[in-house]
Amino acid sequence: MDYEFLISDLNLNKSQRAIGTDKGLAKIGDGIVNLTYSVAKSIFLTKNNPNDNNIRTGKKVSKTILETALKNANMKSFAKTRANAHDLADTVESIVAYVWLNNKMSLKDIIDFLADNLSGDLYNRTKEIEKATIAFTNLLNYIKKFLPEK
Repeated sequence: MDYEFLISDLNLNKSQRAIGTDKGLAKIGDGIVNLTYSVAKSIFLTKNNPNDNNIRTGKKVSKTILETALKNANMKSFAKTRANAHDLADTVESIVAYVWLNNKMSLKDIIDFLADNLSGDLYNRTKEIEKATIAFTNLLNYIKKFLPEK
């Protein structure tokens, strides 16, 4: 289904800041980010499980991961001035929702991209944060081509 009508006003303006600071998009993106990461992590853990068991996880993505990924991808121009960690995480969620609503990436595309970019010991929380940050940085760098330049 086409959901572009939900962002037609943003597509008229096509401003980085308008997309990155839209609170409604952030709320939609929160669900997308957490769902896609949970499924991607489950896929990664299942594929790399020596016991051949299916592993399902429902872990939320921390604001630290999203904030750092946004900074690493040099995309703070999408965020409001003087944004805190929560605001920067919301910006990532807005960007992901915008790309999904514009039919540039499906949920499956996002899940597959994240799963392919995960590595290491995701059972260790410190290492998971490091590896998930890399995966989300790579995702943001990939989706830049779907976003306005200014």
